Amino acid sequence: MTELQEVQITEEKPLLRAPGGPDPGKDAELITAKLLQEHGQKHQVETPYGIVTITIHGTPKPKRPAILTYHDVGQNHHSCFDTLFHFEDMQEIIKNFVVIHVDAPGMEEGAPAFPLGYQYPSLDQLADMIPCILQYVNFTSIIGIGVGAGAYVMARYSLAHPNTVEGLVLVNIDPNAKGWMDWAAHKLTGLTSSISEMIMGHLFSTEELSKNTEMVQQQREILSHATNLPNIQLYWSSYNSRRDLSLERGGDISFKCPVMLVVGDQAPHEDAVVECNSKLDPTQTSFLKMADSGGQPQLTQPGKLTEAFKYFVQGMGYMASSCMTRLSRSRTASLSSAASGDGNRSRSRTLSQSSEAGAPQPPAPTMEVSC
Repeated sequence: MTELQEVQITEEKPLLRAPGGPDPGKDAELITAKLLQEHGQKHQVETPYGIVTITIHGTPKPKRPAILTYHDVGQNHHSCFDTLFHFEDMQEIIKNFVVIHVDAPGMEEGAPAFPLGYQYPSLDQLADMIPCILQYVNFTSIIGIGVGAGAYVMARYSLAHPNTVEGLVLVNIDPNAKGWMDWAAHKLTGLTSSISEMIMGHLFSTEELSKNTEMVQQQREILSHATNLPNIQLYWSSYNSRRDLSLERGGDISFKCPVMLVVGDQAPHEDAVVECNSKLDPTQTSFLKMADSGGQPQLTQPGKLTEAFKYFVQGMGYMASSCMTRLSRSRTASLSSAASGDGNRSRSRTLSQSSEAGAPQPPAPTMEVSC
């Protein structure tokens, strides 16, 4: 008779979890959520003007808009926004919203060059793609963040679909079409400079280019090795062929939502953003002029821009329980001081980060906040 052997069976997965012990299912959910937040879900959306790639981070929150971003020429959503959205303090904000990054057609990582003769969409048509994106992700409203050409696209969309935009953050926006002098200068520059160098002059200040900062070197390296450089040139051409937004303070063409304009001190688009500010409703507009930030404030000063954005979102009624940041406290003090000094002053707001605190203030009624 065969001798029976005693076999010990070890339970690999306990049937019952100890009270207060870790929940493997919950841990898996947290890991999945973290991966989605860090890497996002890529989707390709068909539109009347071609396929556009979007990357979605987070899960929908009830009764909250999505944050939708649009990048500048010579960039994609990674190079334009990763520094800002990966900033530590920004996590407090984006955990409350779904974030949708839009890559303009042919600008996503690994995009092949379009065939010769491809008709690239105009900036107006790029804006007309956004309703298809919102329908695809099943969102009815957004907070838009755009930089450069992307800021124009977001502005154009907001003017056409005001009921779907709860707020706009426009960095380096130029609302004007190129005039004949601009067109001639652009043509002459094209004879002596490469597309890459013209785009570098669009992205960075003269000082940054002369100093050849690390960020400038990285961007130049990206452009020099870009397999989709022909696509970038098409996006650049569309930007230079943009129509005038025809904004008018108190007129029919104006934004119907709160707007925060952002530009770096001595940035290539400083004058254009200042002019844009003069055309907007001062009670709905904040103007953030950032010192020592160059042409790409979302990359060089993500902390300061995060603080301003948090206050901007709180002003729309979201994240009311969030603790106030240094910028918020400073600006609140300025608002209280201004209100006590002159109750009839305009609500036009300028958020200034200039280190020249003692410089003479402009005659227009503004509220300065140093941060």
